[in-house]
Amino acid sequence: MYFENTGLENIHVDIALLESIMNNHALTKEGQWDYERVTYDRKFIVREGTYYLRVFAYAIDGDVDSNDATMRVLKPVLGKHYYPHGVEYGEDEHFPEHLVKTCIGILDSIKKEVKAFEISV
Repeated sequence: MYFENTGLENIHVDIALLESIMNNHALTKEGQWDYERVTYDRKFIVREGTYYLRVFAYAIDGDVDSNDATMRVLKPVLGKHYYPHGVEYGEDEHFPEHLVKTCIGILDSIKKEVKAFEISV
């Protein structure tokens, strides 16, 4: 389930700042990055299953590995985890309303923090 019109899409921000803000909201990148892209995840284990809120970003300038990059944030997504196959984001998935509301609240908080430091390109 992609979150539309969060205000995060296409924001440009320094990677060190983005990392700090994401960590403040319990979204971590763990090993999900390369030199140009990064994925921040927050895991939710609820009665209905295991879900991941994911925020993707890619470098428009610089290098993720050196922690010196300007990142463009992409559309956030909520996915359901199926062992051992992975995370599914499809329209036919069921996403509990309470979880969706929680994710929207998290994304709103992130947007407010990131907007203050947005880089104009």
